[in-house]
Amino acid sequence: MLFDYEVLRLIWWALLGVLLVGFAVTDGFDMGTAALLPAVARTDGQRRQVINTEGPVWEGNQVWFILGGGAIFAAWPALYAVSFSGFYLAMFLILVALIIRPVAFKFRSKRPEPAWRARWDAALCFSGVVPALIFGVAVGNVLQGVPFHFDDTLRPFYTGSFFALLNPFALLCGLVSLAMLILHGATWLQIKADGEPAERARRYGMIAALVVIVLFAVGGFWVAQLDGYRIVGDLDPNGPSNPLRKEVVLEAGLWMNNFAKWPLLWLVPVVGFGGAVLALLGLATRIGTLSFLGSKLSVAGIITTVGAAMFPIILPSSTDPGHSLTVWDGSSSHYTLGIMLIATVLLLPIVLLYTAWVYKVLWGKVSERDVNEEMY
Repeated sequence: MLFDYEVLRLIWWALLGVLLVGFAVTDGFDMGTAALLPAVARTDGQRRQVINTEGPVWEGNQVWFILGGGAIFAAWPALYAVSFSGFYLAMFLILVALIIRPVAFKFRSKRPEPAWRARWDAALCFSGVVPALIFGVAVGNVLQGVPFHFDDTLRPFYTGSFFALLNPFALLCGLVSLAMLILHGATWLQIKADGEPAERARRYGMIAALVVIVLFAVGGFWVAQLDGYRIVGDLDPNGPSNPLRKEVVLEAGLWMNNFAKWPLLWLVPVVGFGGAVLALLGLATRIGTLSFLGSKLSVAGIITTVGAAMFPIILPSSTDPGHSLTVWDGSSSHYTLGIMLIATVLLLPIVLLYTAWVYKVLWGKVSERDVNEEMY
């Protein structure tokens, strides 16, 4: 192999972060736009206008979600087994919401009755709010530790419940996620829509930007008080993927250790805050490209802050901290990671080039007068 096991694990940890950020940056504005639909569009023509801003691109944006799930399954099988089974009901709600969205796109215009279309508009709003909220709730629970452990055969056991996920800190993270994606959707409408929907989106986006700034700061102070996880002793970065071969301790404030150890990491949350400020400035001055750039930076910075704080922990266990999954003991084999990296190097540029071409071809504002009954 071109890279040793340690380097491959680091590469795939970084690639997992890239895929998650890619999903949030692309499909995130779809969710934010759907969440804003009832608030920014008052007439049927305006609603069809808003829907058509995302109608041509949402399917391609969801490729990042599929890629992220596939990467977790293949590169981090233990993480996939614990998180997808432990968060089963939460994942089920997310999938239901993501399935409802294309159904609403297809069926909304099949009948002209206002009540029929209003129900599908509500379904679209649901498809935006629920995933945005639950993704944040999941991150909040990960930061607090997930109740799971392994037996001697590395069979995982999850001992939590769905309603236990809805704790105060996790709900705060859910609100950060929801506000962040509503801001992203508002900035998207600034560059893709015009008229009253764009103006209303601008006002709601400014509120969302302020909420992101405040709640992200509150979350940071809260995280500094949470019990963080730290590996005690040496852990071989090239060793076998066995999470039972280490000792982990809990201590308040440990999630801030990486920022003290590598001060340059403070640039990551600064990007999260700065992006929200930039988006607010762009919305206030009606510069759509500036606001959209700012919201993208904010999304990337906020998500990356979590990964920077937790490294090398990927999924901490609150039941038995020593069973927590890390970059060094939760991955697939050296050979598997190497083959996957080759496939990614060959195929990911094609995905990026095709995505860029699609956005170039479909660029431009969507006006209410451009929308007719045959469109979404």
